[in-house]
Amino acid sequence: MTVALMWEARAVEGRGADLLTWATHQPLDPPPLRRETFRAPEDRVLVITWWDADYHTPGLPELPEPGEDLVRRAVHRWRFESVADGS
Repeated sequence: MTVALMWEARAVEGRGADLLTWATHQPLDPPPLRRETFRAPEDRVLVITWWDADYHTPGLPELPEPGEDLVRRAVHRWRFESVADGS
């Protein structure tokens, strides 16, 4: 089973590059199977990590909350499990 953890934050205006740098330098121990980082308009940063686990596995490493000087609001987090795509 594979579970994906999504972490999304919106930077303080003009600090999108700083938040992106912060997010890409946060280690996870142990490391995930895969990790991708994205950016979007309005200084948003998204990190998706993939784990060999199921939806309810406790204790998977997640990125922490950045400092209040970097983000406008609390980080949004979601957890998804893989499903057969039917093809």
